[in-house]
Amino acid sequence: MGPESAKSYRGQQVVKTPQRATQEIDYGRRGKGYVFGAFRPASGEAFTDTYLRRTTVNWVDFLGRVEAWIPADVERVYAIVDNLSTHRATDVLLFSLAHPRWEFVFQPKYAAYLNLIEPWWKVLRSLALKGRRFETWDEVCTAVQSATTYWNAHRHPFVWGQRRRHRSRRQPCIASLPKVA
Repeated sequence: MGPESAKSYRGQQVVKTPQRATQEIDYGRRGKGYVFGAFRPASGEAFTDTYLRRTTVNWVDFLGRVEAWIPADVERVYAIVDNLSTHRATDVLLFSLAHPRWEFVFQPKYAAYLNLIEPWWKVLRSLALKGRRFETWDEVCTAVQSATTYWNAHRHPFVWGQRRRHRSRRQPCIASLPKVA
């Protein structure tokens, strides 16, 4: 996810009187970076780490951290990644040779919806960034880590293509059939 900047992020405010919507102007350039993430849809567990740049060295470092995060009893790890050149570099190939349980699956171009981490990025943005102002990149990193910790404490499995909606059962109304004895 990124690049993300240390700036003001819009939030939701309740306006009691009708007025024009305003937002504080933020001209600051206070640092930027990238958030790398791993997600297990079956359990809903997530792992994130922040880096200043999106390089092959940082990507391989992140893969090593994910390798340590995934339990040893998992036989196969499918990493669904996009077609960024960093994800297909020689160092990543060497990582996959050193870790035979890993298999990299490249999603088709213009098909980000096939990767289940994409809707989770939206959740992370709302938990970590929405409605807050950051003065430094370190504050963004702290917010992302605390949001990930919060998510893992309240996680739920992700199901592709379904939204979680809380609907109450419909009560019978005029159109319901009368009970015949």
